[in-house]
Amino acid sequence: MNTNTNTQQQTANNNDNNNGGNVNNNGTGGGGNNNGANQNKDQQILAKESIDSIMREFIGLVDIGKNATWTLSSAKPGFGIEQLLDENLSTYWQSDAPQPHTINIQFNRRYEIESLLLYTDFKEDESYTPSKISIKIGSTFHDLEEIINTDLEEPNGWINIPLLNEKQKPLRANLLQISIIANHQNGRDTHVRQIKVLGKKVTLESKLRIPNFSQPEFNFYNNIR
Repeated sequence: MNTNTNTQQQTANNNDNNNGGNVNNNGTGGGGNNNGANQNKDQQILAKESIDSIMREFIGLVDIGKNATWTLSSAKPGFGIEQLLDENLSTYWQSDAPQPHTINIQFNRRYEIESLLLYTDFKEDESYTPSKISIKIGSTFHDLEEIINTDLEEPNGWINIPLLNEKQKPLRANLLQISIIANHQNGRDTHVRQIKVLGKKVTLESKLRIPNFSQPEFNFYNNIR
């Protein structure tokens, strides 16, 4: 298994070098640049369609991860947080250290977190694909509590992980930590292509706990003066 992992790692490194060479070669001719630009545009369109499609399944929820600070346990140069959050399914975060690999998502206040979406691609990533993950929540790194520990079997596409308590209410936390404990085929480093943290949209009314009356005559007075 170690041999397979090393082979996969070497292939990834070679591909990176080859891609870099292609960029330089294309820079000397106009046709290469046009082809590359068209390919990137197609990938962005497909990614947007995929993200829009999955978000339509979660009516009333938004990606609250945009309000958080993200940190990684490690990352290969050029394959970090920016690639994890760029809404491009052809890019990915790649770790660069021994397991476990962690993603820390820290909010400046307690948020209600309803669901976690991860995008993986076993067909492309093979031994880099997570096979076992753990999810912890807390207020700080000192009080993290594991709420989910689950296996993934050759996952391909969006993975939905509901984050609800025993009363089926959203969990509230300042800090969400995702740990990649193991990969398929005993791979060492991991690939995760996109992550979305879903919660209800925060409005002024919800912050101030202003009631939403159903009758128009009551809503007339539901303004801040």
